[in-house]
Amino acid sequence: MTTFDLPPSPRLLLQAELVPIQGTRFQPTGFPDVGAGVYTLPNGTEQLLVESAQSVANRLEAACWDDVANDLVAPLKGLPYVRVNNDSGELLTTSIQEAHRLNSAYIERTEFFEKDLKAAIGFDDKKPMDRSRLVAALARFDVCCLLHGVFLESIAGVLRIPRALSGFIEAAGVGRVNTGGVKNDRVQATKDEEGGRTAAEGFGNVPFHRTEFFAECITAYFNLDLEQLRGYRLGAEMERLLFVLALFKVQKFLSTGLRLRTACDLAASPLVVKTPDFKVADLTELAKELPTLVHAAQKHFASPPVTTTVFTDKKPKEGKAKKAK
Repeated sequence: MTTFDLPPSPRLLLQAELVPIQGTRFQPTGFPDVGAGVYTLPNGTEQLLVESAQSVANRLEAACWDDVANDLVAPLKGLPYVRVNNDSGELLTTSIQEAHRLNSAYIERTEFFEKDLKAAIGFDDKKPMDRSRLVAALARFDVCCLLHGVFLESIAGVLRIPRALSGFIEAAGVGRVNTGGVKNDRVQATKDEEGGRTAAEGFGNVPFHRTEFFAECITAYFNLDLEQLRGYRLGAEMERLLFVLALFKVQKFLSTGLRLRTACDLAASPLVVKTPDFKVADLTELAKELPTLVHAAQKHFASPPVTTTVFTDKKPKEGKAKKAK
């Protein structure tokens, strides 16, 4: 068996240890109304969700995008995806960069979505969903949907592919570092409500607080569902492409994508396979193999593989989607 063949197991479980590249503190993901995802294990250990599965999926996609060239990185050229332009022909976004991939609002309001994608899926609200046609359509227009999932609820509420590749980052044995600061106004230190010069408008000295964390260990976890890849029934070429593409995304993310926030810049130890007994190729080997695999699977892709469409700011027609909901 080569390192590019799927191992005969239902899952491939991977993980890598992470550390801050400077100092000991880091800033986890969080929201104003929720805060950081801190929780306590039964043994009393405090844990922290550093990065969610949704965020890691988007970061795995971002690791494959060249922001300078506005295109896929070189080893992935030839993979299908959708580019969305405005009426002036300028690039707005792509299915690689959109969090919901082909279900992006900017793709939903295009002629491609209304005609080509719906026709390829062949959805009929009077018949059971033909999953094989859905899978083939995703492979044709954006093969990464078969790794990161998609939910086309605007076509019908049943057109869903779950993530085959998922990941998240956790920290164990965490502690809080409560700090703060002040935004100084060198012209007017105090607020002036009558003159409309308040903190809401950016005037006056504004103190603030922030909470960072330290941890005994930080771990990135990845789960690749090999049974799902086989279940697509797209043939050996596509299975191998999806498998190597998933490993490339993970290795690329760990090598270049771990600056999660300004105060959360991490470095990774070598990737470890927890199950089964399998050796993952390094990033250089995977990048070298991918162009051959992309070429071998091109019969499944649109021709040309990159579909260009135009966003229109018109609401999609109500009809079958509304009935399905």
